[in-house]
Amino acid sequence: MNDLTEFETYISKTGNRKALYRLVAKKYNIKRALYPGSHIDISPSLVIPDVTYIDNFKGAIRFFKKMSEIEDYVNKNKNYQEKCKIEFWGTDYNDELNLGKKDMIISQYAGFAGQATKRYLKKGGILLCNDSHGDATLAYLDGDFELVGVINQRNTLSTNQLNKYFVLKKDSQIDEEEVRSTMKGPKYKVQAANYIFKLK
Repeated sequence: MNDLTEFETYISKTGNRKALYRLVAKKYNIKRALYPGSHIDISPSLVIPDVTYIDNFKGAIRFFKKMSEIEDYVNKNKNYQEKCKIEFWGTDYNDELNLGKKDMIISQYAGFAGQATKRYLKKGGILLCNDSHGDATLAYLDGDFELVGVINQRNTLSTNQLNKYFVLKKDSQIDEEEVRSTMKGPKYKVQAANYIFKLK
């Protein structure tokens, strides 16, 4: 019996994002993903064959030392045919890393992860992010990215009427410097749980 109770406890507290990752992976045919600031959320590996995790948190470094147990767990619970490929870097995601180009970057509650790692995203690749720390706002303001979809709390993906997102209540301009300094996304008229951007 593999002891991954730490992961099970973690997703019971934070919520299991497997359905979110499966939705996006299926829609955009994701085979290789990068998850900067992942903590111990190995859910992407259950639906994506090749995932690289980056986190310098001591708890995450300790967790990923059990790589053979993690791989066993994933191979028993995954939703794809091939054997899983899991890589972990116990470092700051801002560091220069020797990583190949990925189909998707996952940014969840981990600062400006999408901005810091977009150099590892292939052209036409996907950034899946929320706006808890303003990462979605920075992607929206970034000319390299195009907003192509949003996902609501029930994990329903929409690609329509995207111009209603990132509109401030007072019809004022987004203050990028404030977002960067406070590491918080502004309150918009319409908010989504997650946003999908494509690298141009």
